[in-house]
Amino acid sequence: MIKSDDTGKLILRLTLGILILLHGLFKITGGGVGGIGGMLSSHGLPGFLAYGVYIGEILAPVLLIVGIYTRLGGLIIAINMVVAILLAHTGQFTSLTNNGGWALELQGMFLFTALAIAFMGAGRFSLAGNGGRWN
Repeated sequence: MIKSDDTGKLILRLTLGILILLHGLFKITGGGVGGIGGMLSSHGLPGFLAYGVYIGEILAPVLLIVGIYTRLGGLIIAINMVVAILLAHTGQFTSLTNNGGWALELQGMFLFTALAIAFMGAGRFSLAGNGGRWN
């Protein structure tokens, strides 16, 4: 069996980065953040905070994909996912789908993958290489 922690880190970074980036690109190309602003307002928070989703769904995934400030990017995505779960999915914490899966499995996978990347860093296959505290 071939062992390469750096290859595994690259696969995790690219997978999470690309999948989250697609959500951000949708928001830029027409989806917008109005719905998120409304959810924030309904919780007594300023609606303009919704623009922070662009940091979590555009900037942070790009950091992961290219492998710079990877730990920071993972942490930002994790925070973004916690906010998304608390705003839009709290009623699903104990729910299962019709197929028996956890109703929050996608959000959970994004959250815990982001945390794993935040703890592990970028690995060797990145623009930053092995150096740097946040990579």
